[in-house]
Amino acid sequence: MREELLHFIWRFRHFNQQALFTEAGEAVQVLSPGEHHADQGPDFKHARIRLGDRVLEGSVEIHVVTTDWVRHAHDRDRHYAQTILHVVWSNDWTGATPPGNIPVLTMQERVPKLMLATYERWMKQSNFVPCERQLHGVGEAAWPSWLETLTHERLQRRALVICRSLEASSGHWEAVTWMQLARSMGQPVNAEVFEAIARSLPVERLVRLRSEPLRLEALLLGQAGLLKGPFSDDYPLTLQREYRFWQAKWKLEPVAAPLAFLRMRPAGFPTIRLVQLAGLLARGGGWFARIREAAKPEEIRSLLDVAAGGYWETRYLFDIVSPARPKRLGAAMQLGLFVNAFIPLLYAYGWWRKEPSYQEKALIWLRGLQAEQNSILARWKRLGVVAHDAGEGQALLELKKEYCAERRCLECVIGNRWLISLVNKG
Repeated sequence: MREELLHFIWRFRHFNQQALFTEAGEAVQVLSPGEHHADQGPDFKHARIRLGDRVLEGSVEIHVVTTDWVRHAHDRDRHYAQTILHVVWSNDWTGATPPGNIPVLTMQERVPKLMLATYERWMKQSNFVPCERQLHGVGEAAWPSWLETLTHERLQRRALVICRSLEASSGHWEAVTWMQLARSMGQPVNAEVFEAIARSLPVERLVRLRSEPLRLEALLLGQAGLLKGPFSDDYPLTLQREYRFWQAKWKLEPVAAPLAFLRMRPAGFPTIRLVQLAGLLARGGGWFARIREAAKPEEIRSLLDVAAGGYWETRYLFDIVSPARPKRLGAAMQLGLFVNAFIPLLYAYGWWRKEPSYQEKALIWLRGLQAEQNSILARWKRLGVVAHDAGEGQALLELKKEYCAERRCLECVIGNRWLISLVNKG
């Protein structure tokens, strides 16, 4: 038995409430289970019960076994002084008086066995989604509102990260935008390193060099640790000289974290992505202002038409010739910039400034874009759950990462509904 399941059972009264008695034999009637409380102190506050002929108001503490009360040192904690009931799965207390002299209510024989078995199976399964066999059994009507909630949760989590970065950069929205832009260009495996590169190169300095793309490329590739050589081709040798000049002038140190190339399509190599990122910088500064003022994504999309050209038309790596191929920033990468950088920035700005119109604009943009294509959404699709737009795609990514992977089935609307459906069957 898991304590979080006991919380769920008590909170929603998914137990047989007929002829309830404490371990001491007193009759119990649950008038209100109380409000779930996640901070220090009892699990539920403001509960009301009838104990014998008395009505009591106070807190309820929940444990797997009775001796957890002593093991968790609640007997010495004043936060538990108002506890009126101790709810446990099984009673292992052998003393004449229960811990804290608080009535004990045992649940083990009062919970549907089918619900318990299903929940335990979910916790132990290694499937992509614990409840994948039951996904379409219940809850179809709940999906739209649940996906909407998950979309907001994902944007709020990202907005919180952006706002922390904003505080660290003294409220400089363009600097934060530069870091988010770089991070998104490094997705999926080099996001952290690309963000570190962006942090090491203040955007206000780089914007001054926007008419000199070679220098921008040298700075980005150099900070990535990719210009250490030795080289044979003239282009990387020129980049190396440029980087050493600016490294000495600005006292730069390349980022320590290595870039990943393994199991990656050549078009996504960090060399190509960094040169494309330099191309975005060459479009000029004011990226955040453009995002904030744009009425629709199309007003920004034309600015994303950049390519790693020239030398890179026949290269993915320095000194290694490859068949000539255009290396433009593709539609999937452009979509990723909107979903992973521009839209979270808009949402964060509205949250920070307390201007909901920007949050609403972020959501409108998200709903108007197609869903990304990645392995997680492909797995959802095989289960019959399809993301119809980028908003639903973000919701399904949030559901997988924050709920399914963490086995938070009791907090998921679909898992919650399925377990509730088993109460009557049990």
